Amino acid sequence: MPEKLERLILKQEPTAERPMLGLTVLVVEDSLYACEAMRLLCLRSGARIRRADSLKSAHRHLSLYQPLVVVVDLGLPDGSGAELIAQLASTTPRVGVILGVSGDADAEQIALSAGADGFLEKPITSLAVFQAAVLAHLPANRHLSGPRNINCETISPDPLALHDDLAHAANILQTTARNGETTAYVAQFLTGIARLADDSQLEAAAIDLNSNYRAGQPISGNVANISGLLRDRLQHKRVI
Repeated sequence: MPEKLERLILKQEPTAERPMLGLTVLVVEDSLYACEAMRLLCLRSGARIRRADSLKSAHRHLSLYQPLVVVVDLGLPDGSGAELIAQLASTTPRVGVILGVSGDADAEQIALSAGADGFLEKPITSLAVFQAAVLAHLPANRHLSGPRNINCETISPDPLALHDDLAHAANILQTTARNGETTAYVAQFLTGIARLADDSQLEAAAIDLNSNYRAGQPISGNVANISGLLRDRLQHKRVI
C-alpha cells in the first residue's frame, strides 16, 4: 500500500458503527481459520489487519512498523506467544493494546503475567466481545468521542481456511508425530480450530492427545485416531 494512502487510513476517525476505524491490528496467529475469523472481526470493526504466523514473522513485522493493537496466540510453531507479549509490554514506546488468545482458558494467567492487557479464549466469533476487549484498553486519545453501537453479530470464517489448517496438521502428524514439542503444538492447534469449527469429535481427540502427552502416557493410539479423523474430513470434506 502506498505510504500516502496508509497515512490517510491511519487518520480516519472511529464511528459508532466502526469504532476501530483507523487502527492497525497485528494478529500473531498460526491458524489460517482463526486468522480469517479475526480478519472478519477487524473488518466489521473498521480496523486494518496484518498477520504473522510465527514469532519470527511477528518480529519481522514489528521491525518495520508499530501497530496500535497486537493480538498474540499463546501457542505458536516456534515458541510461546507469552515471550512476545513480555517483549511488547517492556518496549518503549509500548504497544497501545496487547491481547493474548488461546483455546486453553488456563492460559489467561500466563498471558496476563507476561504483560498482556487482556485475554480472549478461543473461539473468538462475537463482534461485541472482540470490540469490547480492544476498546477497553485503547489510549484515551483513540477512543470514539460518543457512544458506539453494540453489534451482537457473530462471524463465520471461510471453510477453505479450515481445510488448509487440517491439511497442515495432518502433514505435521505424518512427518514429526513423535517429537514431544510438536505433539503438544499439534494438540493445541487442533483444539482451537476444532472449537471454532464446532467439531466436538476432533476437539475431544485433540484434548485427549494433549492430556496423555502431558501425563507421560503412550500417545500412538491418540495420533492414529486424530490422523484418521483428519483423513476423513479432508477426503469427504465433512467440515466444508
